Amino acid sequence: MISIIIPTFNRAHFLGETLESIIDQTFQNWECIVVDDGSTDATSELMEFYCAKDRRFKYYHRPGEMLKGPSSCRNFGFKKSGGEWIKWFDSDDILLPFALEKILKHTGAYDLIISSVKYIDEKKQPIDLVHRYIPAQNLIEDYFVGKISYYTSSPTWNRIFLEKQQELFDEKIRNFDDWDFNLRMIYQKPKVKIIEIPLLQYRLHTYSLSKEIDNLNFNELKSEFYARKKHLKVLQKVSGVDLIFLKKYDRSRCKRNFRQALVSGHRKKFHLYIMLSKRQIKLFEFKQFFKFTLGYMVFSFFRKGEKLLR
Repeated sequence: MISIIIPTFNRAHFLGETLESIIDQTFQNWECIVVDDGSTDATSELMEFYCAKDRRFKYYHRPGEMLKGPSSCRNFGFKKSGGEWIKWFDSDDILLPFALEKILKHTGAYDLIISSVKYIDEKKQPIDLVHRYIPAQNLIEDYFVGKISYYTSSPTWNRIFLEKQQELFDEKIRNFDDWDFNLRMIYQKPKVKIIEIPLLQYRLHTYSLSKEIDNLNFNELKSEFYARKKHLKVLQKVSGVDLIFLKKYDRSRCKRNFRQALVSGHRKKFHLYIMLSKRQIKLFEFKQFFKFTLGYMVFSFFRKGEKLLR
């Protein structure tokens, strides 16, 4: 059996399509566990309908003592699951009808099966873009800097492998939760099978967390940099990793966000300046530190001096 675990929060307008795509699977030995993170829309009524329609659907609310967020919901859902294979899924994505059948043809001795992804928009219209997975020269470094990636929904995990881990999803991380989880699993060197054909549709819309980063949601930015800082600390003990390269990438991400915040007049621009300054000093980039400090002051007072922020 395969367990599909879905955290959800106010996604009733998408969730029905997701659940219908699971019902339509050619492989039928599944259970679907939906964990509600405190929805205030019609999610409860929707799940009441689907649980009555098909007993393979199970609906839970995140326990109050657990931190709010998808990571807590996924961890709780895992405890309630019984499948030999685990598929974390999002409440707005769509499984293609043959997805589970294709996945379970490749189980063998693998710990992880990854498929390609097709993109759709809010109205379920296809976007001319397919996310595929290419071999990596250095898997840890390439994943850290985003040269390769896989979302929460595209992998399917062997339960035995997951049960060996000390921690699944870090409940303190809201954004980058999948990045953090996948990277920690990569450290354990799972046996991976890649399926080249797309097996799910990934919905791009204005409510996604990736859009929150682009819109400079400060809480999501803090979550991203907490996750990177956490892994940079771990990677100090990992051989074969260019730690300076990864620290410079982390600094570059911070520089980009600070520059964008300053130019747009974001209320948290000073906090982002501090985050960037700490990284520049730790990398002994004193010239850059003074240049950006001067640029910050000049632009704050005169709305000029963007060249200093390059």
